[in-house]
Amino acid sequence: MAKILIIEDDADINNLLTRIAGRQGHEAVQAFSGTEGKLRLSLGRYDLLLLDLMLPGMRGEELIREIRRTDPDLPIIVLSARSALEDRVAVLEMGADDYLVKPFAVEEVAARVAGALRRSVRRREVTGQAPGAESGLSGDGKEKGPGPLRYKELTLDADRREVRVSGQLLNLTAHEYDILHILMQEPGKVYSRERLYELVWQGGYYGEDNTVNVHVSNLRKKIATVDCAEYIATVWGIGFRMA
Repeated sequence: MAKILIIEDDADINNLLTRIAGRQGHEAVQAFSGTEGKLRLSLGRYDLLLLDLMLPGMRGEELIREIRRTDPDLPIIVLSARSALEDRVAVLEMGADDYLVKPFAVEEVAARVAGALRRSVRRREVTGQAPGAESGLSGDGKEKGPGPLRYKELTLDADRREVRVSGQLLNLTAHEYDILHILMQEPGKVYSRERLYELVWQGGYYGEDNTVNVHVSNLRKKIATVDCAEYIATVWGIGFRMA
């Protein structure tokens, strides 16, 4: 059972999302404004956040920025009536993991929630957040893998789930980290957008989805704040690799 925070000022939609979570066996906590949502986040830990953007008190975009300053891994699914491509891209660049346009289908919300929680569990397993992690062992008693990955001035520590450029820590979202981790494991290999989407989002790629491009662009910008050298190259018509 996961604990899901729902921040939505429309009571009918909030109650509907609560019922969807309940049918999946999860605990739902309701908030009806951005400020109430921020308070609830400060008082407890959650496995997933369902978030509207146009909220009283504090807008959803502001809340995403605040969350990502301290928690890069909390899955955030935005549900908004704003359907323009630039709105969706901007919110994904801020650190949201997924974006659903209202009105939405109940079945699609349930599937997106299940997928986000599934990916979150897999990330925790990969990073060793299980008994024995502190002793250098994973949950099954096996020793952890090799040391940090390095490429130019980049260092990726999978045990700590940290990325540094020239020693400076980068504040990456979970998906940005996962993309970089995949690319750094085989720096010379070109990964198609389809393959990256399948590996990171654990789902089918439908061609028109701009999600991978947005996250790679955001990753490049964060690296460039420390080092202006090129780290991720675009292989036109195919995908991406380390530069």
